[in-house]
Amino acid sequence: MSHVGVGPRAVMRSVAFLTAGVLAVPALAGCSSEDPSGKPLAAQDVAAAARARVADGGTLRWAVDSVPDTLNAFQSDADATTARVAQAVLPSLYRMDERGRPVRNPDYLESAKVVETEPKQVVVYKLNQQAVWSDGREIGAADFAAQWRALSGKDTAYWTARNAGYDRIEKIERGANDLEVKVTFDRPYADWKSLFTPLYPKEVTGTPDAFNDGARRGIEVTAGPFTVKKVDTKADEVVLTGNPRWWGEPAKLDKIVLRAVPRDERVSELVAGELDLAEIDPDTAEQVARAAAPRDAGTGTPLMGPDGTPAPGSGASALPGPQGGSAARALRSWAIANGSDEEAAEEEILAREKRRKAEAKAERRRKALSGFEVRKSLEPAYTQLALNGAEGPLADERVRRAVARALDREKLAEAVLKPLGLPAEPVGSHLALSGQPAYADGSGALGEQDAKEARALLADAGWVPGGPVKKSEDGEKAAGAEKSEDDEDGKKSDGGDEGTYIVGEDGKDGEDGKDTDGKNKDDGEGGREEGEDTGGTDQESGEKHSSGKNTAQGGAPGAYAPKGTAAPAGAAAAPVAKDGKALTLRFVLPSGPGSQALRTVADRISDMLEKIGIGTEITKVPDESYFKDHVASGEYDLALYSWPASAFPATDARPIYAKPVPAADGSLNVAQNYTRVGTDQVDQLFDQAMGTLDEGKARDLLRKADSRIWAAAGSVPLYQRPQLMAARENLANAGAFGFETPVYEDMGFLKKGARGAEASASPAR
Repeated sequence: MSHVGVGPRAVMRSVAFLTAGVLAVPALAGCSSEDPSGKPLAAQDVAAAARARVADGGTLRWAVDSVPDTLNAFQSDADATTARVAQAVLPSLYRMDERGRPVRNPDYLESAKVVETEPKQVVVYKLNQQAVWSDGREIGAADFAAQWRALSGKDTAYWTARNAGYDRIEKIERGANDLEVKVTFDRPYADWKSLFTPLYPKEVTGTPDAFNDGARRGIEVTAGPFTVKKVDTKADEVVLTGNPRWWGEPAKLDKIVLRAVPRDERVSELVAGELDLAEIDPDTAEQVARAAAPRDAGTGTPLMGPDGTPAPGSGASALPGPQGGSAARALRSWAIANGSDEEAAEEEILAREKRRKAEAKAERRRKALSGFEVRKSLEPAYTQLALNGAEGPLADERVRRAVARALDREKLAEAVLKPLGLPAEPVGSHLALSGQPAYADGSGALGEQDAKEARALLADAGWVPGGPVKKSEDGEKAAGAEKSEDDEDGKKSDGGDEGTYIVGEDGKDGEDGKDTDGKNKDDGEGGREEGEDTGGTDQESGEKHSSGKNTAQGGAPGAYAPKGTAAPAGAAAAPVAKDGKALTLRFVLPSGPGSQALRTVADRISDMLEKIGIGTEITKVPDESYFKDHVASGEYDLALYSWPASAFPATDARPIYAKPVPAADGSLNVAQNYTRVGTDQVDQLFDQAMGTLDEGKARDLLRKADSRIWAAAGSVPLYQRPQLMAARENLANAGAFGFETPVYEDMGFLKKGARGAEASASPAR
């Protein structure tokens, strides 16, 4: 997604405040003998099975977030489902392997090589002899040339979201024969393997009308193991069926139905048997895992707990009395015999019946979910804390660096990933993830967590602990980003918030940094540590939090509280202030049901910032407006959102970290750099990496750029996103894919007996 032409906002940077000691960038790890890229933190989890064990036929019902508005992956409103469809029905010259690296796809390419570098870079593609479109026409140079012309940016009639790489092509020609395509670049391009994936037929890219409108609701000509049968907006589904002209391994499934199901409705759809594969939240994952818990082999009842009582959630009753049709009469007799009057006995009967129905419902739900299993990995994406450097306190680099150095990224990663049984290591790069070639931990350019250094940076920027706070006539008392009119008092005009909890401004701290009882507050002494378990359970991660904190609208405990609620005593350093204003940063978060993890992390971050005297005002906004109206438009101080890890960071990450530039109309063109923090040096390093064909040199340049991005402290990578999938037990070669591109033709349901009793109980449909 690209957002340009954001309204005029002053961009203020403070590059003069960087000292040699703070900014010293460590020697590039790539120069050492040890490979800094490491290994992927988690492998894919797809229940891999040989094709011989997978039955022919069946329909895979797969939950997705939306029916896409377009099937053209190069348009601005393309989404994740657009990409999913393109992978299944269109040529991908390169696929991603288990380490997030591009590898040649032999179904389409016999070879692709740089055959010349001087005077121009020339790449020759040799296509698979059997590669044809679904109408029987050979895939060839005409398709490559049409896509280049559509995406080069030279013809503005084409509504394209991006033209990176295609704008460097000088010409495309037929090679020595019909199976060769010769591409000549006018400038060297390191990421040439990113081009022509997906490859659309010339029927889609040949004219602006076809490109802009023709492929929005269907693609008539395809060249993958599947083809698009229909896009049904009424049923909220995209139906893919096998491509009879597919030359590769035939698809095992007859049909794939991608159905839009809201995240909070997926568990119900799984219970109803309407889905076979769905990305789920941790709460649903826990229900699925519990349904598959060991049960007594003879009776089928849950195993008993250590105290001899039925296991929690087992459905077994602890009440006395028979279980047959005379249960009510027997219970009445038992109650009277044990001293209860007849009225009490009737109440006991009603309570027993209510409980019996609830247990029966729970048991039916458990049985329905017992046919699924949780497959988990880490997404090829990471969550970051974004710091808006356009204006306000965070325009000062020292304040951004103070915020970054206050964070314990290990604890933040643990809060989300450890309860899920996934590796909880913080991400060390903005440009790649562990295992990818460009990865190296560049966080040393910023420095480790250090509250003392963070407070020193704040002091150097003029933010003094315990400084006086003056209240202006309009009630303003905190420094931070300006609020929009519908955000006054921390409330949206739609009534989405019940109030705002401002951490670090409880109205009890004196200017001398003491509580009202006169005791000194020493860096949070007496308060709980970040992430400490003290009661209550978090919805997303399962971690516990203090039960004394308020929760608004189902958010993470401690993230929200009614206006005026005091922060816990002794939990923070004295608030810092400057020019009569306390330093309070506006932390904007989405409010949807899938955002619990972000709210949990925001709560931890607020605690950490409170310990250095920074307050946070957490505002919860609707999901649909979160990115467009807040992040992209710059209406925030702090925000949490994710970026995918690309196999081509020189191309794909540049617009995310490029220095914003003024547009002709006076607005600021930020591209995808929503933090508004960038430097000329970072831009130059990206350009150099993009223009070198030496892969080792390109990696070193990218790692150097990443170190500079860390030093500027516009964003702080936190953790790799978890990926939890509920999959029918007999579904093979599908689930949590991790880095790897799915192999759609291998997906299917196991043959009966392939996994013993399990496969027999859940046959392919």
